[in-house]
Amino acid sequence: MATSVENEQVMPAVRDFIRNGPKRLFIGGKWVESQEGKTFDDIDPATGEGLAQVYEAKEADVDRAVAAARRAFEGTWSSLTSGERGKLLWKLADLMEAHQLELAQLESLDTGKPINEAMIGDIPQAINHFRYFAGWAGKVTGETLTPYGPSLPGEYLAFTRREPLGVVGAIVPWNFPLMITSWKVAPALACGNTVVLKPSEMTPLTALRLAELTQEAGFPPGVFNVLPGFGQPAGAALADHMGVDKISFTGSVVVGRSVMQAAAQSNFKRVTLELGGKSPNIVFPDADLDAAISGVMMGIFFNQGEVCCAGSRLFLPKSQFESMLQGLADRAKQIRQGPGISPMTTMGPLISEKQMNRVLQYIETGKQEGAQVVCGGDRNEAAGPGYFVQPTILLGEDRMTVSQEEIFGPVLVALPYETFDEVIQRANDTPYGLAAGIWSRDIKTALKAAHRIKAGTVWVNGYNVLDASSPWGGFKQTGVGREMGSYALEHYTEVKSVWVNLT
Repeated sequence: MATSVENEQVMPAVRDFIRNGPKRLFIGGKWVESQEGKTFDDIDPATGEGLAQVYEAKEADVDRAVAAARRAFEGTWSSLTSGERGKLLWKLADLMEAHQLELAQLESLDTGKPINEAMIGDIPQAINHFRYFAGWAGKVTGETLTPYGPSLPGEYLAFTRREPLGVVGAIVPWNFPLMITSWKVAPALACGNTVVLKPSEMTPLTALRLAELTQEAGFPPGVFNVLPGFGQPAGAALADHMGVDKISFTGSVVVGRSVMQAAAQSNFKRVTLELGGKSPNIVFPDADLDAAISGVMMGIFFNQGEVCCAGSRLFLPKSQFESMLQGLADRAKQIRQGPGISPMTTMGPLISEKQMNRVLQYIETGKQEGAQVVCGGDRNEAAGPGYFVQPTILLGEDRMTVSQEEIFGPVLVALPYETFDEVIQRANDTPYGLAAGIWSRDIKTALKAAHRIKAGTVWVNGYNVLDASSPWGGFKQTGVGREMGSYALEHYTEVKSVWVNLT
């Protein structure tokens, strides 16, 4: 079985990039083999076949990359003005835009996601993030303080400075590889830090192509380093490294907890975490039902449901439960599954055989606990030999495993409710708090619900709407800190108070 790279839609430049391997690590501005010389297979999720070979980074490679990043931070990168850093970030964004189709195809091949989603969403979002934070590079400022009463005799000038942290370790997941990379790398570099990036071992290709573009843009060696490798040992070594000043991690709660523990046990490095979600999507009785059905579909089946903010718990009023459920099932059956690189595909494969089996096991557990399968519920072998799971809707109850745990796949649990207070209480009854959707024509109802939902982002009459200027993160076990927007800058700088005695 050939991989998806043989598809006639694939650009020659993409084929050449993938076939020119094994792909090397990017350390200190150079393409190098790993210290141990071992490689791993990057698998095509649409076929289950090997897509590319990649050198595997381990502890010794982390040491090399951190040392290169430290040299760059203390040398060439710190010697540049904020304006010069901003120009480099903007130039990188221009190069990404010039290679937008190439990046989208690499992302689609590596993750399995539909090429149209990558072209319309992932890659433009990543480009916009580099441009947005390029603009912030010269605007990271402190403030002059007016002391509240004389704590000491004399006259003082008191002010604050925001200074870069140093070396930032960025660990990104496999569901939105380039986009989430941009969330971490762009603000880190804009603030004057240097970066060691560990992409997921399942989706390293766009990170490596991004490194080539940083070379073309003229970034000094060591400012941006890329280490493809596994969580153990590469990710763990980065989190534990004494030479790393900050870790930004997106992934599971279990791994996030270990990252925080490693940071505390080493050098108390700064940590931001974006972890799991079990987001509610609430349809109120007065909602535009056609719009709500479209939004619910987007909320759960976009990117195969491999989305941390997926609207996986659907709360429907009892009075409209049956009609809406039927409408959703009819729409779900129309989804076209196939290789992501095909422009006809509207939902691709899951990322791996392990993830496919995990999702199928959740569906089976749901059935064992009494959930009713409204549609889907099985592997879709007709879509291809890869890791395809049918779009699935379950009629469930709050206490079921499928209603409590993050499935990270195309599985929606529909839950009826009767009153406003009841649905808000049930929506909040989860250890997560990343996002929520609210559907209502009544602005008072919508705002009242938005205020009471415990989530970092609440969408009203929409879902999965993001922008570089808007903060992203969650409540409770969803994580620590915020990415995107001006809020991200706080996590990539230290605040220093300076007092000058004027007497």
